[in-house]
Amino acid sequence: MPDVRAFIRSDRDQLLSLVNHHIAACLPGGSIPAAALLSHLEHDAREHVTEPWVVARHTIVAVEQDRLVAAAHLKRFSDDARVSPSYNGAAEIDWCVFWPDRPEAGRAVLEASIEHLRAWGPRILYADGSLPAPATYGIPDAWPHVGQALLEVGFSDADCRAEMIMAGRIADVPPPGEPPAGIAVRRAVGPLGVAFEALSGDEVVGVFEAEDGYTRGGSAMTLAGWADESNHWVREDLRGRGIGSWLFRVGCEWLRLGGSTRLLAYASEGADFPRVEAYYATHGLRTIGRTRRGWSRLP
Repeated sequence: MPDVRAFIRSDRDQLLSLVNHHIAACLPGGSIPAAALLSHLEHDAREHVTEPWVVARHTIVAVEQDRLVAAAHLKRFSDDARVSPSYNGAAEIDWCVFWPDRPEAGRAVLEASIEHLRAWGPRILYADGSLPAPATYGIPDAWPHVGQALLEVGFSDADCRAEMIMAGRIADVPPPGEPPAGIAVRRAVGPLGVAFEALSGDEVVGVFEAEDGYTRGGSAMTLAGWADESNHWVREDLRGRGIGSWLFRVGCEWLRLGGSTRLLAYASEGADFPRVEAYYATHGLRTIGRTRRGWSRLP
């Protein structure tokens, strides 16, 4: 049996290798530096919504013959009025990773995680795979060993929602050309990145917003060149006029000028996904992954 215990700083390098192997299965060439991982264990700077609600966290590892083979990072959420109903009084396995040939270690870490979470007295338990890298969240289909282990320890995926992840080269996106009739563009600060707003008169009728700040501050240099579409829509009565595609090209022209080379986009799986996938395919993006969010377990 593996030795299951709390993470200590000397585990850093082996944990980093384990985490980066899981990131690389979701994002081509993706990895993070040790500093980014250690910072993430103390505070998730990229999670703007739920991170302020976290009141406790803990990291567990499993070691076999001096080799770190599994790990999980846990969070406890406050039960005060500012927390959303779904997270109020909840606890979460923020992520769990383990080498696929060590399923017993993965299960041991998950069982220890559940025991630790129960001691916090949560209303409900969640599980996710939110590593500190783009396109790495939920339980990706690229991690079948993790999904199977969660099922074995009592988590359910019955209420999960599936999302598709698409990626492509910005160089393949042509210049924007002339705007559609009656439409102008305004560049503005968006909630997550740079927003390009389609204006009809003074009214915003569409938005393309992208984030390209993965390497700001000198960390995560292997993510240089990646940008992330965070918002893209056109008012329903104006769809089909080329406004969305033009905004997309305008945004990519800006990203290209700043040195970005690849773009990520996301869409919910469902009846409408083939149309969305075809839309992004016209811009050179293709589906690279599928993930499921919303794993849960009663304590």
